[in-house]
This record gives sequence, structure tokens and C-alpha cells, in this order.
Amino acid sequence: MKLATRINSFLSTYDNDLNTVFEAFNKLGLGYVDLNYPEHVEGIDAFHMKEQLAKNNLKLNGVALRFRNEFINGELGNADSSIAESALRLCKAAADYCRDAGGNVVTIWLGFDGFDYSFQINYQKVWNQIRDAFIEIADYAPGLQISIEYKPFQPRAYAFIDSMGVAGMLLNEINRKNVGVTLDYCHMLMKHENPAFAADIFGNQGKLYGVHLNDGYGLNDDGLMIGSATPIKTLEFLYYMKKNNYDGAIYFDTFPIIEHASKECEQNMKMIKLLAEIIDTVGLDHIQTIIDKNDAIEANQLMIDFWSATSK
Repeated sequence: MKLATRINSFLSTYDNDLNTVFEAFNKLGLGYVDLNYPEHVEGIDAFHMKEQLAKNNLKLNGVALRFRNEFINGELGNADSSIAESALRLCKAAADYCRDAGGNVVTIWLGFDGFDYSFQINYQKVWNQIRDAFIEIADYAPGLQISIEYKPFQPRAYAFIDSMGVAGMLLNEINRKNVGVTLDYCHMLMKHENPAFAADIFGNQGKLYGVHLNDGYGLNDDGLMIGSATPIKTLEFLYYMKKNNYDGAIYFDTFPIIEHASKECEQNMKMIKLLAEIIDTVGLDHIQTIIDKNDAIEANQLMIDFWSATSK
């Protein structure tokens, strides 16, 4: 299992020293790292970053774009063409860094492409602009996986790419083999999606490029420890990942603000390993037979079987 976790949470715990954070990851037994671009790489060239990671038995899974300052009214879909072009250049630079540092996935979350008021944006123009930008990024970096992460809101009242449906429509129009999606568990709960639904659809299409695992109550991007609020939904999500042979990294996108970052990460690791063991114990084939019955009582009994599996 390829496991990674948030660097930002560890930076505040370990005096903002990236190398100390990598050492902590190594001690925890994590194998992969996702870097925010450009904030985590400033002053560190890609080849040196690759060496730093290797020194701690870590590999780069990929980079995640972080847009600041000039982009607060939109990134790739910004109405100001010079700002939109700047966002596009940042994505291409991130792809270059990812490739040189040994990564494979460029995750693009357009947190500011959206709107807060009616009559604020030209929807079709923004759609075309974002679609064409992704096509250009995909063609610029054909050897990398370009992954769209969606979220329904925050920081905008309405995000432009807000759901599995909109993301799927966009993938269809982009029409590039190397463009897929990153599913953030909390983001899906915020949209009132069932996370397993998206995991099965995108996973079956070979378009699931990234997984951000966490938990929450659906009204906010809570970033709680895995399985703490919706354990059954988490089990179903992991089942479809396993069924569709997802082989990418599972990124713990949790927010240990009060908790110690390493201890919180250890709990996430314990939980995901337990849930994976439960699925293996009950068995993929048995779970599928229950699903195929389309029977609520049988589905409820399956939950009892899951909990019974922990005592075996």
C-alpha cells in the first residue's frame, strides 16, 4: 500500500524544517510524498529534492498546485487573460519539477475558479478556457498523469469544478489519456456524494489518479482522522478502490491542528490497515454477492459481518 501524508501539518510540528519532516515520514514507515507547488519547493531544485527524499527512503508521488495572491479571482478560468496565462505557466512549471524530481502525478485543484454571486461570470467562457488549458497541460506533459481535484465550495461560494459529474463532463471534453481525477473524501461528503460511487465510476474507467483520504461531517472540509465519522462509507470507498485495482498513493489529507502530527498519522495508518484487513477477511467475492442482491437487509448484515471480522 502506497501511503503519503500532508507536509504542512508536519512543518508546524517540526519547526518548518522539510528534511526533519522527511525523517519523521521515514520513521513512520511512509513511502511517498506529495509536494505543494511552489510553496514546498522554493529554493530546492528538483534533483536535490529527489536526493533528499531518497536519503529518507521516500519517493515523490507528485506535486499539487497551490495558487495564491494574484489568483484569488480565478486561476485557469480567470477573466484576466494575463492571470490565466500565469496560472497555466505555473502548471507547466509544476509538471517540469514533478518529472525531474521523479514524480508521476500533477494534481490541480482550482480553488479560486468559481463564483460568489449570480451574474458574476460567463459560465461557457470559463468552461472553454479551463478545458483548453487542461488540454494544453496534458499535451505539454504526456508522460505524467494530470489529475483534476474537485471540491464543491471553499474558498469560493461555488467552485466551478464542483462534483464528480462536472469533473466527468470535463474529462470527456478534454479527451486526453493522461487526464484523470483525484478524489478527496471530505470534498465528496461536502457535495453529498457517496464517495464509493465516484471511486467505482472513475476507477473502472482507469481515470482515478489520486486519493485524498480523511473524514468529516459533510458541511465543511473537516479533515478528520480516517474512519472516525463515516467508517462504513470509508469501507465501501476502499472496497471499490481495491476492486478496480487502484495502485496510486493514498494521501492522508487530515488536519492535526491540536493533535501531534506523527501520532495522528500513526492512527490513520492503523485505521486504513485495519479496514483493508476487514475487506480481505470478508472477501471481495462475498461483498460482491451481497451488492448483487440489491437487498437492504443483506447490506445491513454485511456491516455486521465487517465488525465481526475484527474479532477473528
